[in-house]
This record gives sequence, C-alpha cells and structure tokens, in this order.
Amino acid sequence: MQQINSYDFTGKKALIRVDFNVPLNDKFEITDDTRIRAAIPTIKKVLETGSAILMSHRGRPKGERSEELSLKHITKHLSDLLGVKVLLANDCVGEDAKTKASNLKNGEVLVLENLRFYKEEKKGDENFAKELASLADVYINDAFGTAHRAHASTTIVAKFFPNDKMFGYIIESEIKSIDKVVKDVQRPLTAILGGSKVSSKITIIENLLNVVDNLIIGGGMAYTFIKANGGKIGNSLVEEDKLDLVQNIYDIAEKNNVKLFLPVDTIIADAFDNNANTKECNINEIPDGWQGLDIGEKTTQNFINVINNSTTILWNGPVGVFEMSSFEKGTKKIAEAIADATAKGTFSLIGGGDSVAAISKYNLTDKVSYVSTGGGALLEYMEGKELPGIKAILEN
Repeated sequence: MQQINSYDFTGKKALIRVDFNVPLNDKFEITDDTRIRAAIPTIKKVLETGSAILMSHRGRPKGERSEELSLKHITKHLSDLLGVKVLLANDCVGEDAKTKASNLKNGEVLVLENLRFYKEEKKGDENFAKELASLADVYINDAFGTAHRAHASTTIVAKFFPNDKMFGYIIESEIKSIDKVVKDVQRPLTAILGGSKVSSKITIIENLLNVVDNLIIGGGMAYTFIKANGGKIGNSLVEEDKLDLVQNIYDIAEKNNVKLFLPVDTIIADAFDNNANTKECNINEIPDGWQGLDIGEKTTQNFINVINNSTTILWNGPVGVFEMSSFEKGTKKIAEAIADATAKGTFSLIGGGDSVAAISKYNLTDKVSYVSTGGGALLEYMEGKELPGIKAILEN
C-alpha cells in the first residue's frame, strides 16, 4: 500500500473514488456540499503534478440513466472549489470516458458519469471494474461512506493496481480518528448513543461495552431501557422484543465496570407534534397518552457532568427529536457541552447522520475534533467488522 503524501504523481492519471452523493434542490442546486469540500485536499494533492479522474455514485438510479441523478449538476461547483476547469465524461466507461481520460493533461480533472447508472457497480462486477481501472495509472479510495460496500469502484477495482493504490486524506483521517476511540484510547472514554432504536445499535453497543468507561443512552431507544427496568413509559417509542436484550446490556456493563447513564427525567408531549402540549416528568412515570421526546433538565446536567470528566468522546445519535424546536434543547445542550470539552483538550468524534446534522445545525462543526463522513461505514468499523473498501487497499 502506498501513502498519498509520499507517492509521486508526476505525469500520472489518478482514478479517485470520491463520495459526491450530495443533495440537490428542484433547480439542481447543491444544498449541502460538505462531501465535495471534504474531497478537495486529496484532488489538489494529485493535481500538483498529475491529473485526476473522479468517480462517484449519486442516489439510487438502479442501473438506469437518470437526468436528475447525473453528476453534470455538480461539475461547475467542483470547478469553482478547485479553481480549475472540470471536464465531464457522458459515461463512466466506454469510448467517451476513454478518449477524455487519455487526453487528460497534468493539472486537469475529469468527472465520470454516475457509476450506478450501471447495475455492475453494486454487483461488484470484475469486468466493469477492469474498464474503470484501464483509465488510470493509480487508484485512490477516498469515499469512506461507501467503504463498507464491496462495489466495483470501492473494492474490486483495487486489484488492478497491486502496487499503486492508496487511501485519500478523508479515509486516512477517518481511520486515525476512529482508532483513537476504539484502539489508542485516552481515558476516560465516554460514548453517547441516541437515535430511535436499540436494534440498529445493538452490535455497536456490545462492542463499545468492551472499550468505554461510560455509556450514555438517550433518544428514543432510552425508553426501551426504562421499560426493561420496570418503568412506566406511556406512549413512548419502545421495542418490546428487545427488552431481554437490554437486560443483557446491563449485565455486560456491570461485568465490564462500564458506568451506564440513562435519562432520569424527560420532556413529554401528548402528540408527536411541535405544537403539542408538553411537560417535564420523571422518566419512570410517563402517563398514558403521553410520550417522551427529549431529555429533561436533571438528565441534561447529569450527562454534561460526565462529558466534562471525559478525555475522549464518541457521539452517535441525538438525545431527543431535535428537528422540532420544542424538543431540541437536550441535543443542543449536549452538542455545546461536547464543543466546550473539546476546547479544553478532549478528543471528540461525531458520527452518524443525525449527530452530524445536529452539530451542523448548531454551527459547532469546527468546534469538535472530528466529524465522520461515513454513517454505516463508521458503525461497521467500530463494530470490529472488516470493511471491503479498506481491506482492498491494505491487501497486497
């Protein structure tokens, strides 16, 4: 495996797997360019002495060409960010892509059309990967968000570059940052897990119980924990079939000396609506017809105390329905507390779509140590799974 910083790109064409799966409005304007901006340092590094051929998917076209999912809508913005003209191939394989790639000069950028216009991409088709590989001299994977998928452009293509493959800066920093939470840990380590369901986080909870000192549980999944403990949770979100599982989590936490922190009070509402009637109550005593939608004052302070005494923090999932202004206070306070702790030297890793959205909503992205770009990939890596896109680069 090569390193991007030490590799000589002089006169070489680099095939870079980026993640330009960005949202557009109905006028085809980019509404969030975070993923594009994240890829710029890797592209610029290549352009110093070589040329870049970028490939990405957008949306789920299911093997059919789609005007709205074309990557042509992002080339002008990419050109503005890079300060160079960006060319577009009308396909990701075939004659147009070959011709434009072979004519590419040092310092130039070519974007291939949406990979998922071909079913072969998701199938991990070897011939399709070989055609992509034939366009370039070196392969760089910088799409961490898709590293857990064994697709043609993220995994299979790497085998055609046995001595010329590497990670881009995004994946390099993702791995380094996640390893600070799961391998080279500065203690105490606190994980804050929120979101709606225990079931979607069960593997990560079990894995984290082997490494964390403190585990804070918030969000909708907290009510399954409370019910498993015999609490009354009214109409709050609950996974009845996971009550035994929760009991098992308590047992593992106790065995591993992990301190488990659950909400003690909650903001409840008589409907899942921003304008519903609300009040605060003990989380064990939610009346029928009411549901918990945010953490209460005491809980917020308890959680902040734990955050303030942590050296490393992982946050995955909001602690309330932060999309509604009536139920965002808890999540906002937790986000601010993590930012304050970071300013005092704590390492903070934010991962998972909703936590990233929350940090962004409260303008705190630059106030935390690292914001992960890969939701599913982050969780699978933290669960100890081998990610195909990572393995393909590491293998000789």
